[in-house]
Amino acid sequence: MSHLPQIPGNEGIAERASAILGPDLIAATEVVGELTLTVAREAAGSVLQQLRDTPDLSYEQLLDIAGADYPERAERLEVNWHLLSLKHNRRIRVKVLTDEVKPVPSVTALWPNAGWLEREVWDCYGVLFEGNPDLRRILTDYGFEGHPFRKDFPLTGHVELRYSEEQGRVVYEPVKLKQDFRSFDFLSPWEGQWKLPGDEKAAGAGGDQKAEGDQA
Repeated sequence: MSHLPQIPGNEGIAERASAILGPDLIAATEVVGELTLTVAREAAGSVLQQLRDTPDLSYEQLLDIAGADYPERAERLEVNWHLLSLKHNRRIRVKVLTDEVKPVPSVTALWPNAGWLEREVWDCYGVLFEGNPDLRRILTDYGFEGHPFRKDFPLTGHVELRYSEEQGRVVYEPVKLKQDFRSFDFLSPWEGQWKLPGDEKAAGAGGDQKAEGDQA
């Protein structure tokens, strides 16, 4: 008998959510035992409230809010709410799609800890949360420009931080790099070269070893 705790499956949860949410539910998918509901962005607040307050679902605890960035898509940004039902010992993920300008409803009125989590997603991805009373940066410094978890952010930055002995404080200064250093194609410099210096030695050594093996 397994010593692991028994965790209920998600049988019937997608159907129940579809009956409650109606047209606000766009898709329901389950991968490796994790159920994800993709819902309409404008209805995210009411959807989460229904999932929390419906007795046979009771996803009453907000565990985390996570962002994701897919630059090739028109709505490149995702917001994922991870919920837990203590009553039924189940987890669920609720997802919406957005872009750099379309706001997502804040859920700080449902879960007070959402304020902190929404600030993290705003700071790192630039997702706007409509109704958040204190949407300020939380991980990057004051005066930081851009959102570091977007994949189009310059890897070298635009300013550098150092301590100035002359001024006796921390100062910001422009990075003294050419713009060429900010562009990366992520390709190996050896791509496209079929023969590299030294390959003939490796091939010769391999051939000699094979011949010796055949003789043995």
